Amino acid sequence: MQTLSQDLRQRYQAVIGIECHVELKTASKMFCGCPNIFGGEPNTRICPVCTALPGALPVPNRVAIRHLVLAALAVGGSVARYSKFDRKSYFYPDMPKNYQISQFDTPLCDGGVVEYWLADGERRRCRLNRIHLEEDTGKLLHLGSGDGRLAGSAASAVDFNRAGVPLMECVSEPEIHSAEEAVGYLEALKRLFQRLGISDVKMEEGSLRCDANVSIRPHGSLELGTKTEIKNMNSFRSVYRAIESEIVRQIELVERGERIVQETRGWNESSGVTHSMRSKEQAHDYRYFPDPDLVPILLEEQEIALLQASLPEMPWVLFDRFVGTDEMSPAIATQLIDTPGFASYVTEVHRHGVSVQSAANFVLGDLARLSNETGIPLADAPLTPAALAELIGLVEAQRITSKVAKELILRLWRDGGLPTAIVEREGLAQVADPAALAEFVDAALAAHPQSVSDWRAGKENALKFLLGQVMKASRGRANPVLAEQLLHERLVQKS
Repeated sequence: MQTLSQDLRQRYQAVIGIECHVELKTASKMFCGCPNIFGGEPNTRICPVCTALPGALPVPNRVAIRHLVLAALAVGGSVARYSKFDRKSYFYPDMPKNYQISQFDTPLCDGGVVEYWLADGERRRCRLNRIHLEEDTGKLLHLGSGDGRLAGSAASAVDFNRAGVPLMECVSEPEIHSAEEAVGYLEALKRLFQRLGISDVKMEEGSLRCDANVSIRPHGSLELGTKTEIKNMNSFRSVYRAIESEIVRQIELVERGERIVQETRGWNESSGVTHSMRSKEQAHDYRYFPDPDLVPILLEEQEIALLQASLPEMPWVLFDRFVGTDEMSPAIATQLIDTPGFASYVTEVHRHGVSVQSAANFVLGDLARLSNETGIPLADAPLTPAALAELIGLVEAQRITSKVAKELILRLWRDGGLPTAIVEREGLAQVADPAALAEFVDAALAAHPQSVSDWRAGKENALKFLLGQVMKASRGRANPVLAEQLLHERLVQKS
């Protein structure tokens, strides 16, 4: 990727707007009953509606509408009580109707603000222009001569399984000024929609896609420059690299006295540069008009109020509390918020009297590992927040050792229950009584005379081995600090 001197870079400001397309999590497609499931054999999840056969009539998906209203309320946008669907006319093989059902002049959401933060924790905000609802297109498959499914030297096929999937488009204002900010903004949208439960936002499956409109202007200028639109970015890393590359390209053009052309450009991951796809000197006339097959959307105040009341705590509110009030590092706070269910779980543990930092340490350590190994989401695990809080309390009060705590976590994850009851029933409380510890220590020394000789010969690891024997004999219950101290005293006495 090209680089610029810092001095030259500081003479220009990038101006970036993001169009983000999000497939919504619903059981069926936007206007028909076909299943909304990723993948499958091509053209097996289709019907007369999503393939636009004559006489087929669409019916709006109420859940998709509710999902978009939730997103609108979460960002503080204005929810339209009256809205409608329009036909966006264009002719392309992936759209069997030759038009897309979308929204033009009456989107379900107008305005709103996305709050986000950068890697160092610095806060940012970007206003939204609108959020509207539409249907996704099919998927074009470009096949070369080596593909045995189609005859001929080269061909293209269309898979309509994705056609008609509910698609939410979030259009930002041009208030993003770097590739880092663009990624931060998109990460904020991803974590918000995950938290709302309205999309799985998997870029690798195409349920989160984005286009970036990029322009530059001299620092201090308020006039917008000529923009280019970048497509084909399929990861946050690609977004960063593509925008950064395009900013550098535009600055170099201007410095050479050349003109920036308004166009659509594709991102090439291998070469690390954008390339021209098609000219876009004039806005395309999509000939929008109201869809005559769909009645307007009328939202009741009571329904909107119920959705408003159902909103969870917003990610940026969680971040401010974790970093500000709880003095957590931005990296740890982000990890908790970005892993579904973790932030809520930690918050619940905290409500049972445990510090947020202690709860986070256990959740991001042992519980995250168990969740990955077993495939059980944290929220569904038998180990409840109350039980974890009780366990942490036992550790911090030195009533059990860390070794016993790890064993209890495994058992509680598998079977549930309360740790205090298990500790009392099975005698797992930490042994800190000097007389009781002395029995384990003396037994270990008597059973391993060679290790005693090794320690006398200056081999410090011998002490660690003997401590391990004490812990094994006590089933992990011996206080390790006191046990090591007593071992050292006994060894010195024997010297």
